[in-house]
Formats: sequence, C-alpha cells, structure tokens
Amino acid sequence: MDAYERIKNELTNAPVLILPDFELPFKLYIDAVCSQGLGAALHQRQIVDGEPREGVICYISRQLKASESMYGETQTECLCLVWSLEKLHYY
Repeated sequence: MDAYERIKNELTNAPVLILPDFELPFKLYIDAVCSQGLGAALHQRQIVDGEPREGVICYISRQLKASESMYGETQTECLCLVWSLEKLHYY
C-alpha cells in the first residue's frame, strides 16, 4: 500500500478503541482551552495485525467550571493534567 492510500485509509476510518495491555507503557495526550474545557486521550502502542500501531484506549473531556475559566493558559493546562491523571488513575 503506497503512502497516499495509507493516509487516505487512516483519515477515512474511524479510530477503534483497543483494550489496554498493562505490561506496556501508556501515553497521555491532553489539551485545554482556557475558556472552554479539558480533554485527554489515553493511547498505547501495541502490535495490531502484525504491525506496531498506536491505538486509543479512551477519551475523556469536560467543560470548565465558571471559576476555572478565569485561569491562565498554564494553569488550565496543569488543571487538565491533574484532572486526567485522577480520572485515569486505574490505568
């Protein structure tokens, strides 16, 4: 499969959630928008169909509370990190 077809395939297929393998490391991606909300995605690199592939284990998000929307960018990103680690501690 050439690169163009692979990119087209990746962009047109919905991401599939994978089951966690607790023997492998996890990756946590976070994003916070100062006046909007928090979001995170927990990923893991596993062997899928004979190829190493990073898959999504779960997505989480929430709106900011009124008091949190006053935070600066750095504080909001820190809030997002702490919140996501607390929510996903069982992984």
